[in-house]
Amino acid sequence: MRIELSSIFVDDQEKALQFYTAVLGFSKKQDFPVGEARWISVVSPEAPDGTQLVLEPNSNPAALTFQQSLFAQGIPFTAFGVDNVYDEYERLKNLDVLFSVDPTDVGEVIIAVFEDTCGNLIQIYQVKA
Repeated sequence: MRIELSSIFVDDQEKALQFYTAVLGFSKKQDFPVGEARWISVVSPEAPDGTQLVLEPNSNPAALTFQQSLFAQGIPFTAFGVDNVYDEYERLKNLDVLFSVDPTDVGEVIIAVFEDTCGNLIQIYQVKA
């Protein structure tokens, strides 16, 4: 058994695709219509055959409530590993990404949290050596 897909709810699939590719640097893996929505997934360019992140529409009321509740409580929907949180923070700040938590040493890891423009807070983290 292996993890091949993980999903994140987004309020606008096209806006999410642009943010996750042009800003975060992921690569589009799949994009095809599914009913009124699209099946869109992105992957890390460092692992093009690795785990895909599916950009799911939040049109289901339960998904929307869940997403909005996490955001209101300041809870990140998911987390992405980075080699250097401080460098990634500066790169994203220069692209006008809004951070709710600046780089913070929390013991074994350094974290930062930003808004993905699609209704989510996302954490980046660096495991300390």
